[in-house]
Amino acid sequence: MARIKQLSKHLINQIAAGEVIERPASVVKELVENSIDAGATKISIEINNDCRDIRVADNGCGIHPDDIMLAFSKHATSKIATDEDLFDIHTLGFRGEALASIISISKLTCTTRTAEFDTGTKVKCENSEVKQVETGCAIGTIMDIKDLFYNLPARLKFLKSSNTEFSYIQELVQALALAHPECSLELKKNGKTVLKTSGLNNLLQTIKEVYSSDIIANLKEVLKTDTLSGLKISGYVSTPDYTRSSKKGYHIYINSRTVKCGVFQKAIDTAYKSLIASGKYPFVVLNLEIPPSDVDVNVHPTKKEVRYKNTNQVFNFIYTSIQAGLMNYVEKQTNQTFYQTPEIQDNVVDFVRPKLESTGDIFFDKQNDTVYISDRLMREQEEKTDSTSEIKQVQKQIFIPVEKETEPEENIVGQYKNTYILVEKDDGLEIIDQHIAEERYIYEKLMAEKNIVSQMLFVSDVIPVSNSEAELIKENIEKFEKFGFGIEFIKENEIIFKKVPQLIAKVKPKEILADIFENIDGNIDRLEEKILITTSCKAAVKAGQKLSTWQMQEIVKKWRTTKMPYTCPHGRPIVKFFPHKEIASFFQRNA
Repeated sequence: MARIKQLSKHLINQIAAGEVIERPASVVKELVENSIDAGATKISIEINNDCRDIRVADNGCGIHPDDIMLAFSKHATSKIATDEDLFDIHTLGFRGEALASIISISKLTCTTRTAEFDTGTKVKCENSEVKQVETGCAIGTIMDIKDLFYNLPARLKFLKSSNTEFSYIQELVQALALAHPECSLELKKNGKTVLKTSGLNNLLQTIKEVYSSDIIANLKEVLKTDTLSGLKISGYVSTPDYTRSSKKGYHIYINSRTVKCGVFQKAIDTAYKSLIASGKYPFVVLNLEIPPSDVDVNVHPTKKEVRYKNTNQVFNFIYTSIQAGLMNYVEKQTNQTFYQTPEIQDNVVDFVRPKLESTGDIFFDKQNDTVYISDRLMREQEEKTDSTSEIKQVQKQIFIPVEKETEPEENIVGQYKNTYILVEKDDGLEIIDQHIAEERYIYEKLMAEKNIVSQMLFVSDVIPVSNSEAELIKENIEKFEKFGFGIEFIKENEIIFKKVPQLIAKVKPKEILADIFENIDGNIDRLEEKILITTSCKAAVKAGQKLSTWQMQEIVKKWRTTKMPYTCPHGRPIVKFFPHKEIASFFQRNA
C-alpha cells in the first residue's frame, strides 16, 4: 500500500474544482453570482469554442488591487469572517473556493477596477500561478476563461455535445435573470445574442423577455408577508389550465438563490393537486424571503439544497400563498392606516367598495361580498385595545357585507353538441364545457359545507365488494358519513346504501361506489377529496344533455363565482377563449 503524503496545492485545487466546477455551466454560475454579489446592474456572458471559452463582464464594484492576489487563493472571501456568519448569509457565494478552482483547470485573465482608482488591475492565471499588472479599464470586472479543462483531458471526455452544454448554460442564465430582475443579463453564443433582459426590476417583464408574452396572460401574482415569522413570498404562478409536461417550469428561489427544494416543490404540488391532471405541472416563478438564521444553505457544494429551522411553517406558508394567488388574493401596497379605533370604520368600508381583493391584512371575498381581516392584524388590535367590548365592536363593524353590484346576464349564443355553452364576450367568444363547469361549482360548494344534506334510500341495491374494498369502507366509514353517505354491511362482502348526498339521489349507488374506487385506484391518500370529486361529478349536468337558455345562464353564473374557475377537480380545462381579433384575422377582417 502506498505511503501517505501531502498533496500539492495545485492538486488540492483540482479536487475542489471537481466538486465546484462540474461543467462549463458551473463556471458561468460562479462568475455571474460573484457579479451579482458585487452589485452589478449589467452582466454580459459570452460563450465560444464549444463552451470552453467563457467571458463574463460586469459593472459591479470591482476588486481592490491589494486583494486581487488573495481572491484567487483557496478559501479567501469577503462574504463571511466567523463561524456565526455561516448562519447569516446574505450573498450568493461565501465559501471562497470558486476562483481557486477555476484557475486550476483553465487559463484565466481577470481585468478589474474599483471606483477609487483611475487605473485597473489585470491578472493572468495559469496552472494556479497568478501574475498581476496595472492596466486601463472601466469600473467593474471582466473574467476571461480560455481552454476550460485543458489540463484534464479525462474531464473533457465526460462533457456532452457543445449544444447540450450550452443549453445548461442558457437554463442557468434564465434562472438567474428571473431571480434578479433588477439586473440586466445578456447571453451570447459565438457572437450572437441568445438572451437579453432589460434589468427594469419588473419580474413580469423579465418573464416575458426570458420566455414569451404568451405566458404573461396565463399568470397569477403571488404576494404574501408574515411579519411575525419574517417570511415573504413573491412571484407568479400559472393558472391550472396552463400546464407543462415536466417540472422544468418550476423556478423556485430562497432569498433570490436558485434551489432544488423538496419542501417548496411539495407545497406547489399540493396547491395544484385537484386543479391539474396527473403528469401535468404549472409554470412557477417564486422567491421566498426568509431570515438567513432560519435556513441553512451550507448543505451541498452547489448550494442548491437547503434545510429549514421550521419546515412545516415554510410548507404551509408557501402552500397557502399559492392558493391565495390563484384565488386573486394578493397583498396591495397602501399607505392608508386602517381602523386603529372603531371610529374610522366608515373609511374602511369606503376604501374596500371598489372591488378590493386584498390589502395585506384586509381581504375582500367577492363570492360572499364580505370584508375580512387577518389574524395577525386582529392580534395587534387586541394588544393595542384595552377594552374587550371595544375589540368586539371593531370586529362587528369590519365584517359587514359590501354593497353588491347587479350581475349582468350572460350573452348566451347557444349550445354546441349539447355539451358546450357558447358565450359572447366584448372581446371574443368563450366555449364552456357545461359538465365540468358545474362540477367545479358543486365541488367547491361541497368543500365549503359543514353538513351535506342527505337523501334517505328506502330501497337500495345490494352491492358486492371485495375484501380489500370492504376493509377500506370499514376503516373510513366516518369519512363517508361526513359527506352524506350512509353505508351498512349486511354480509362480510355485501353492502347497501341507507342514504346518499341529496345532490346525487337519482344516481345508482353501485355507480357511485364504482367511481369512488376508480378514483382511489389503489391509492387511499386524499380519500375525502376523492369522495367529493365523485359526488360533484355525478351531480353535475351531463355532456350531451340539452339545456334551456335559463339553465345555461345558471350554470355559467354559478361557475363564475368559484374560487378556482380554471379546471374541474380532475384537472380538465373548463373554458376555451377565442379573442375576437384572432377570429377576425382568420376571416381576413380588420375587426
